[in-house]
Amino acid sequence: MSEHSFELFADYHQFYLQDEKVDGNLSDSWTPEATERLLAIAPGTIGVGTVRNMDVPVQIKVLTEAPDLDLDAWDHVVECGIDVPTGKIVVAGCTDYFPDAARIIVPVGHYRARVLYSGLDAISEDGLDGKDRYHVVLWPADGDDVTVLKFRRAG
Repeated sequence: MSEHSFELFADYHQFYLQDEKVDGNLSDSWTPEATERLLAIAPGTIGVGTVRNMDVPVQIKVLTEAPDLDLDAWDHVVECGIDVPTGKIVVAGCTDYFPDAARIIVPVGHYRARVLYSGLDAISEDGLDGKDRYHVVLWPADGDDVTVLKFRRAG
């Protein structure tokens, strides 16, 4: 297991994880459905939607098997798949300079990603401050389907 913590600039209300060799273009992936579920996908790329357009805390865990899940601990939970043929996952805000972005080294393969959101309702009125947190848990597994395990409704 490995664990990584970042403070990422969520410009355009998003950050991403992508295999180092894919183009990571999510421009056509942010459909109304993807925006509502706070998650967009493209080959080798996951776009995580955020509630603030500021620096946000991100924690990523890489495990060897699927973790237990306590839905009560989270506001919103979504799963999807990501292929990592290079074994290098780039973690960045969408406007970060790609060559300087953080990388996580993982065994080559296909992963299931569980994206967990908390503190989504603890945002200041001006949207600049908040207690929102974003956790991504990765483990080797098949399957590319996007599954919303817990949905946070607006309001």
